[in-house]
Amino acid sequence: MIAHIQGKLIEKSPTEVVIDCNGVGYHINISLHTFSLLPNADFIKLFTFLQIKEDAHSLFGFVEKSERELFKLLLSVSGIGASIARTMLSSLDPKQIIHAIASADVVTIQSIKGIGSKTAQRVILDLKEKVLKIYDLSEISISQHNISREESLSALEVLGYIRKNAEKVVDKIIKENPEAGVETIIKQALKNL
Repeated sequence: MIAHIQGKLIEKSPTEVVIDCNGVGYHINISLHTFSLLPNADFIKLFTFLQIKEDAHSLFGFVEKSERELFKLLLSVSGIGASIARTMLSSLDPKQIIHAIASADVVTIQSIKGIGSKTAQRVILDLKEKVLKIYDLSEISISQHNISREESLSALEVLGYIRKNAEKVVDKIIKENPEAGVETIIKQALKNL
């Protein structure tokens, strides 16, 4: 119903924003991922998803269209509501969630607050085929990259680097050299951090 909202940013917190659009203030729920991507500007545009329930109409906003699509996919899983889907997108980067689903990584999904092993397994069972199809992924490459990526990031965190900064560098290295091993990734990352 409401595909996006563009207007003046009036209020901002890690979980919600208020955008003034022609004199109407829209209260929009956001994930920490979207919060981290919000531009330092007065005027912003968020892609939105309107959830209508008996007792509430809730608007969820996303800087990236891909995050909104993942949010909708997560809502399609039995046992996952909007608050858990938002928690998932706040706990992990959308790419991490996609990779965890594609590689059937129950541990990563279960590490999110509010998700037990049964729900994690249901997420993988319900969404694995869709994720592989939508994002045009092959299972083998994902699991190998995921392992190398996670080991590299863990090592860089131990060395005192901030995970968010390290992720950008590591993802760039993996994109340029998909066959890179953990040692190569870490060495190149250290040069760029």
